[in-house]
Amino acid sequence: MRRKSSLVLLALAVLFAALSPLVRWYAFPRLAKIPANQYQDMVLEAKDATLLDYGTMKAKKVPKVTIVQTLKGNVEASEKIEKTAGKDVVVWDGLSYVQGPDGKMVSRIPERYIFDAHTQEPVHATGEMVDGDPVRREGIEFKWPFLTEKRDYEYFDAQARITAPIHYKGTQDFRGVEVYYFEQTIPWTKVPFPKAMPVAGITPESVAETGTTRWYTTVRKFWVEPLTGAPVYGEEIHKEELRGGTLLGDREKVTAFAGHVKMREDYIAYTVDLVKSNRMLVLLMTSYLPWGFLALGVLLLSLSLYLEARARRPADPAPTDATEPEPVTA
Repeated sequence: MRRKSSLVLLALAVLFAALSPLVRWYAFPRLAKIPANQYQDMVLEAKDATLLDYGTMKAKKVPKVTIVQTLKGNVEASEKIEKTAGKDVVVWDGLSYVQGPDGKMVSRIPERYIFDAHTQEPVHATGEMVDGDPVRREGIEFKWPFLTEKRDYEYFDAQARITAPIHYKGTQDFRGVEVYYFEQTIPWTKVPFPKAMPVAGITPESVAETGTTRWYTTVRKFWVEPLTGAPVYGEEIHKEELRGGTLLGDREKVTAFAGHVKMREDYIAYTVDLVKSNRMLVLLMTSYLPWGFLALGVLLLSLSLYLEARARRPADPAPTDATEPEPVTA
């Protein structure tokens, strides 16, 4: 009976020992993915910013500029692309909506971002665009890969339509969460005018006829939770200028927008809580279950060997019955 029990325990030990690497290296890369129907929004603010008044074509200080960013998963488009891509694909239809302190639109830039649901690498397909212009992304955007590494990444800048390195700057603590801090600088670059302009009658084409151009620079900062690859906080030191042309009269340039853009406090708290809960799921697949299965396998193996050793131990000799001496007859 002991031998049968030891064999059962040995089989379970082998099973759990095998499950340990399978969960970490086989199951996790296949199960960890961005859902195709995900929706998220975020509000950022630039307080005491500088904003161009297109009526007077003069820059003025304003108490606040608000940026609303939304990302909506397009399930129908992702399923269509998956048929030819041969992989799990996510299609995010994004919108960056900027409004002034009076609530009026400053700019409205739609975007379609197509990427691998597991690795976050771009997937090039019809429909990939920024503000209606076809683009071919290289590098990541919005989200880092699961199990983010302490290294530089290539990050796509939607304003300039270019990819540039975003540098790992160190590990920090952000509201109780260990994060990797990344920073990217885009130098002054000539960029297109948004197709939706803030003043009726002004179009990118009409501005181009005046010879005026739009330039942009930013310092982009992200604090990324490394297990999930999700940013818990972000900032931008953002500047835009209009340069040259008859639209500015005798001026060489004028500030179109300048401000230190930060996530609004309520969205910071929500994002941190969400990332903490998702972090536990990743820890379960990459640490808790693999190490737990391995420890359980070792424990079962030890118990199996113990029972086997007990089963093989020689039995004690049977005790001899004491007999009464027979009487001696003459």
